[in-house]
Amino acid sequence: MLTLQQAADTVSSIFAPVSTPAMKEASLARMVLALSLAVFVVVGGLVAYSVVRFRARPGEHASEPPQVYGSAQIEAAWTSVPVILVVILMLATGRVIHEVQAAPQPANAVEATIIGRQWWWEIRYPKLGVVTANELHVPVSDSLVRLPTYLTLESTDVAHSFWVPRVAGKTDLIPNRTNHMWVEPREAGTFLGQCAEYCGTQHTLMLLRIVAEPPAQFARWVEQQRQAAATAPADPVAAAGRRVFLGTVCASCHTVAGTAATGKSGPDLTHLMSRATIGSGAAPNVRDRLRAWVRNPDDLKHGVLMPAMQIDDQYVDQLVAYLLTLR
Repeated sequence: MLTLQQAADTVSSIFAPVSTPAMKEASLARMVLALSLAVFVVVGGLVAYSVVRFRARPGEHASEPPQVYGSAQIEAAWTSVPVILVVILMLATGRVIHEVQAAPQPANAVEATIIGRQWWWEIRYPKLGVVTANELHVPVSDSLVRLPTYLTLESTDVAHSFWVPRVAGKTDLIPNRTNHMWVEPREAGTFLGQCAEYCGTQHTLMLLRIVAEPPAQFARWVEQQRQAAATAPADPVAAAGRRVFLGTVCASCHTVAGTAATGKSGPDLTHLMSRATIGSGAAPNVRDRLRAWVRNPDDLKHGVLMPAMQIDDQYVDQLVAYLLTLR
């Protein structure tokens, strides 16, 4: 599972869609570009022709060319053609907006709630009993079985914007308002996105991954995410780290299912090591980066709201050993 997450697609183009809403939006964008290119070629061609055809030749007496005052044909053309183009664009855009925003939710659709925070994403699957962060797992649809994922978007602090270019158009997360969107990947993979609305110091490191998996693999991921953390790690260093975690402010900010840690201000850490990154994309989720994060998060993500723990290296090593067991 972790291998799939780390092999993230680095393409972030709306013209390489893998999801039904993104495909509709990409088709509309291509049509708009095609019409715009046609207008540019015609207008640019006429301008170039006029420059070449009516320029003053060497030895020619420069004089003002014959003036034409009023032409019903020309005026009809430059009025009717733009009106026709605008109507075409309006109808095409309205159709795509309706198909995306008014799409009925199938009975078998997955539901997830995305909560934007400074500067990470809380992800909840209310019907599945799963809570995670920064990586949205969704099933892949095929031509026979549709498995879209319908998202409820909320913010706890400032305005954020959910955007994974290859999967769907961006939708804002506004405090005290609930927005909705849906995604339906047609191929497996990990697709990158990020917050697309400036939201503070670490806006650029509020990254997001959508992990699209075959239905059976998605079901295994859900089952794994439902499991509580081990109550007694076999490694004595990790066991000591568990005591450090529960005896410090860590337990007040984070949740680890199966323990007394029920904090809500930071990400749920029950399955921390199943994620590819820490700090919402600030660094890869490996031992040395995790240790640096625990030691002083501000070194990896300047301005992050998580404080430095200011604990001895021995306790840092124990705490990291425990965190590495959270899979």
